[in-house]
Parts: sequence; structure tokens; C-alpha cells
Amino acid sequence: MMNGSLQRILFVDDEADIRTVAKLALEAVGGFTVELAVSGEEALRWAGDFKPDLLLLDVMMPGMDGPATLRALRAMWQTAEVPAVFLTARAQANEVAALRALGAIAVITKPFDPMTLADQLRAIWDARDG
Repeated sequence: MMNGSLQRILFVDDEADIRTVAKLALEAVGGFTVELAVSGEEALRWAGDFKPDLLLLDVMMPGMDGPATLRALRAMWQTAEVPAVFLTARAQANEVAALRALGAIAVITKPFDPMTLADQLRAIWDARDG
């Protein structure tokens, strides 16, 4: 799927308001199909059947955090190669570097602008091979 178009996003965030805003923005503005998960554990249950093109993961979540979720998704054959983008309120250089070292193709800071989130993800997607 690396050369295909971005259509299906699995968004994992424990905050209901952020999930609602992001889903609305990505579907209404971006035209994407978005599946929501409230936790890393739920993401693991949905990911195989949903077959996302992109993983959008909150970093700080109770239980299984974003980095642990990405490691677990990387262990599943269905999502081993799916590009991942992290959302975080703590985007200091060393933290961004650590997230990239885990395999994230980008890190978006919170709060994000719902009206530009789809364009941001599309630009990240388009730039990932170049």
C-alpha cells in the first residue's frame, strides 16, 4: 500500500472530544474513511479487519500508550508496514526524535487545526517516499 492513495485512517486517542473533532475533520474536509479506537488495545482489535493506509496515534494514553501501540501493531502482519503519524502535546525535539526512531513518519503537535489536519496528513503521505 506504500504507493497507493491515502484513504483509510485508524485514529487512536483516549479523548472523546479529540476523536470526534478529528473524525469529522478528516471525513468531511479530507474525504477519508476513519475508524476510531479509544485505546491501544482496541486499535489492535480493529486494525486487521479495517486495513488502514495510515495509523494516527496519540502518544499519551492510559494503559497502552502510543509508542507501545505502534510496537504491537508492527508485530501484526496486517499492519507491520502501515505508515504511522503521532499526535502529541509534548513535541520537544528529543521526544520527536524518539517517536521517529520508533518508525513514525511524522509527529503533529496538539492542539491541531481541524481545518488543516487532512491537508497535513496528505502532505506527509505524499512526502514519505521522497
